[in-house]
Amino acid sequence: MTDVWREFKFATYLAFRTIVPEEKDRIPLTWSNGIYPILCYVPFVFLAYLSRQPDTYIIRVLLLPTTITAILVAAYRFTWTIPEINVYNWGQCLWAAVAIGKSLEFALTKEGMLKIGESRPGVKKGKSKSDETSSTEDEHNRHPYIATWLYDAVDVIHTLRGLQWKFGRGVYIPKPTRPLERSAFLRATLRSFIKNYLLLDFLESALKLFPGMGTPMGGSIFYPDLTVPTRYIVSTVLGIITGWAIMSGFYMVYDLVTLIAVGLFGGSPTSWPPVMERPWHSDSMHRFWSKDWHQLLRQTFIVFGGYPGKWIAGRMGMIFGTFIASGMYHECAMYSMDRGFDRNPIIFFGSQGFVLLIERAWKRTTGRPVSGPWGRLWVYFIMLVCAQPTVNSWHRRGLGGAMVIPPIISPTRQFLLPLVRKLLNGKQY
Repeated sequence: MTDVWREFKFATYLAFRTIVPEEKDRIPLTWSNGIYPILCYVPFVFLAYLSRQPDTYIIRVLLLPTTITAILVAAYRFTWTIPEINVYNWGQCLWAAVAIGKSLEFALTKEGMLKIGESRPGVKKGKSKSDETSSTEDEHNRHPYIATWLYDAVDVIHTLRGLQWKFGRGVYIPKPTRPLERSAFLRATLRSFIKNYLLLDFLESALKLFPGMGTPMGGSIFYPDLTVPTRYIVSTVLGIITGWAIMSGFYMVYDLVTLIAVGLFGGSPTSWPPVMERPWHSDSMHRFWSKDWHQLLRQTFIVFGGYPGKWIAGRMGMIFGTFIASGMYHECAMYSMDRGFDRNPIIFFGSQGFVLLIERAWKRTTGRPVSGPWGRLWVYFIMLVCAQPTVNSWHRRGLGGAMVIPPIISPTRQFLLPLVRKLLNGKQY
């Protein structure tokens, strides 16, 4: 029996390494093989399409293993080998985790992916089964240049917060900050994109000026040569720059996708509300995680950790499971960068369940929720002090040295920094 168990473990290991090989066995991405990772997502698109078709539950469940395997192959078997873009490996694995979470939901939601007000995919409540054809035709008439099956698949794939979808009920959506008339909306979004592009470029360039931060191999945010007070002041500044850059990146990418969706594909401005509220103004961690920070990955974390946690320990298990899934999500994706596995991000994100319990205990004890200036300091303490081991973990493995905006299209590196250097050099004479 022992020999059989050893054989089983060895076979499992070989199967795992076939899908997720070690770094030395991964396939470098080139122009000639770049199509293969894209083709690996064909089962995922087909599964998304099936989730919008009635009576497809069994075939969706049967397709799930193939879909997940293909996604993992696309993410982990193919690798970016240029050190400056090693972080792209992290990015493709982050997306792969989202796609796997969606695949689980597409396959295991028995009735399929329903929009609000639907009784079956594509059928409004109150309509009979015979009305499905007319409903589909109406959808096709609204999108004459896109095949109906492709539109259905893309529609359910691209929605992360679940606007107008059953799974998105309860998600906080920030109020519109841009005019909803199409032309004015596009102009406002373009201005926002340019602003966030320039801000991200400046922050990325500034980050790379710190010793060790600008190299692909990475460096610690805790400089041992500095005295203790100075060391942690510098690490806090680096944490602020990192968080600000991440936010600017979210805004910039969301603005770009919004411009494409509304400007090129005729999407409605109401379908693209702000991606975040005001994270810097949060006065409680509950508000930060539930409203002010983006909710794009909320459903992914619920699928991976929230539902299993709820089955194990009810509502409390759902909260802790969701945050633990968040930590695993960030760390398992960074494994693809071949810079080791670090428990700090998992500890930080997983501990947020305890942070919310502390806030709940405070409210029960004092009768007042965490809020106001002291609440804001509490949020800053958690995100700018307690999060430093996580930020250090990312930078130590090369996050700060990654090429986000190529230098050739970087206004800061092409114009601003040379100008500053010229002015400083001129003052020396």
